[in-house]
Parts: sequence; C-alpha cells; structure tokens
Amino acid sequence: MKAFVLCRLSAGLEQKAISQIRSIKGVNEVFLTFGSWDVILTAESDTLDKLSGLIVREIRGVNGVQGTETLVTTNL
Repeated sequence: MKAFVLCRLSAGLEQKAISQIRSIKGVNEVFLTFGSWDVILTAESDTLDKLSGLIVREIRGVNGVQGTETLVTTNL
C-alpha cells in the first residue's frame, strides 16, 4: 500500500519535524511545500492496517506535526 500524506507543521519546529519524519521506516520521500500544507510525503507498507499505524502512531506522533491528510493510492 502506498499513500501521499499531507502534513501541517508547527511554526518553529519545521526542520526538526522534517528530520524526524525522514527517519521513519516506511517514509520514502519528503517534499517541503508552500501553501495550506507544509510537507507532502510518500509512505509505504505491506497492508492498509500497517500503513494506518505508520501514519497515526509514527508520523502524527512527531513533535511539530499539527495535522495530516492521507491520500491512499491504488493501482489501475
């Protein structure tokens, strides 16, 4: 399973949060963006349940992550 995860970060904690996010197993790419979301990342896992755990426990657990929106992809 693969997903794009949009993250909103706390002001002043961006660099530390991005560094921690990059170190999470299952996070493949991290892009700094401008606009409503501060970061877009790609995350991958074997199952939807594991992907959900990765996002809820790992990514949302990073100090400085205020909120996320997850876009799960599918193969056509």
